[in-house]
Amino acid sequence: MVHNAASEWPSLSPRARELFRRGAEIALNPHAEWVEELHAAALGGARVRLVAEDPALAAATRRANLANLLHWAAANVQNPGRRVPANTGSELLEAARDLVRRGLDETALDSYRTAQNVAWRRWIEIVFELTDDPGDLRELLDVSAVSIGTFIDDTVTAVSERMQHERDELTRGAHAERRAAVTLLLEGAPIGRARAENQLGYRLAGPHTAAIVWSAASGSEHLEAAAEAVMRAAGADHRLNVIASAAAMWVWLPVATPPSAAELTARLVDHPDVHVAVGRPGNGVEGFRRSHLDAATTQRMLARLTSPQQVARYQDVQLVSLLTSEPTQTEEFLADTLGDLQHADADTRAAVLTYVRELGSTTRTAELLYTHRNTVLRRLARADDLLPRPLTENALAVAAALETLHWRGTT
Repeated sequence: MVHNAASEWPSLSPRARELFRRGAEIALNPHAEWVEELHAAALGGARVRLVAEDPALAAATRRANLANLLHWAAANVQNPGRRVPANTGSELLEAARDLVRRGLDETALDSYRTAQNVAWRRWIEIVFELTDDPGDLRELLDVSAVSIGTFIDDTVTAVSERMQHERDELTRGAHAERRAAVTLLLEGAPIGRARAENQLGYRLAGPHTAAIVWSAASGSEHLEAAAEAVMRAAGADHRLNVIASAAAMWVWLPVATPPSAAELTARLVDHPDVHVAVGRPGNGVEGFRRSHLDAATTQRMLARLTSPQQVARYQDVQLVSLLTSEPTQTEEFLADTLGDLQHADADTRAAVLTYVRELGSTTRTAELLYTHRNTVLRRLARADDLLPRPLTENALAVAAALETLHWRGTT
């Protein structure tokens, strides 16, 4: 390996350069399991817990880390072993803006370095598949270590500068005032109601129902349209919007009754990539705050379960949210409560859940499932054969477990 005295950047021999290029071509088309490992590591650290718990921020972080991998690989296909410019693509700049809008600092960029460690291990595997020559390996790994480390350092520096720029932008204008007022209200900080109302353009006295509207794929125009749909479904004539990130919006409606899940789902038919979490209604400043926190809890539950459900209301998922707060204990609860019923056909599980919801009425269960009462009875009998304990002895726990499966998308 030869060092360039002018720049102190190491250069590769022709053979090592060709091997580097071939390895970069492999990295440019990563296997799905590589990508999943990258994401799991990036969002698994304690310092990025707040990012991992927020579906919109987590999705933005996944996009940014994958973009980093592809950016580095593409650059090395073109110029093997040369210094890779910092990644300032749209995925990273949008992620930086989202982090600042959530009030997070540069510690959230730890995900880039954690992902770097996974990428490095995968790169070593690639290199050892390309050659077993000790000289080639030494040359490739030496330059690779410098290349990957420098690229991530340069990228973190560039993104940090972008975050500072976003902070400067957020300290000016109406959006900054609105966001600052909402932050104070949600944190329970002392802020006069009249002052907050003036900054928000929204009356804090009276009822409130909060919602969080987000998407991992849709742009701001879809979020705005979805927020409008939430308002219409609730029968409200105005709303307070706060842009939480490029992919999420916080909404408050001056209504005492949340919209029904069915009505919301129907109004969102043209926005299949948008999700909505709705909090319980509340009154006054405390209701404003609590309803939003409920919506945030609901959003986190959907993310934790990777739920396919588009709409969720806190009042419908409160029990499931509590049951699934610890994933390991959740799995134990499901196995202990449902036994083989957990893996039974969807019709049998639906019959049991509906039967318990209808307080043991087989007639009403049959009506809701559009089936014959005898069919319901057969499915209930099959369920009893699969359950560790008879349904009559453990109906509430069984219903709770089946509700969990429903929100996890397995019914």
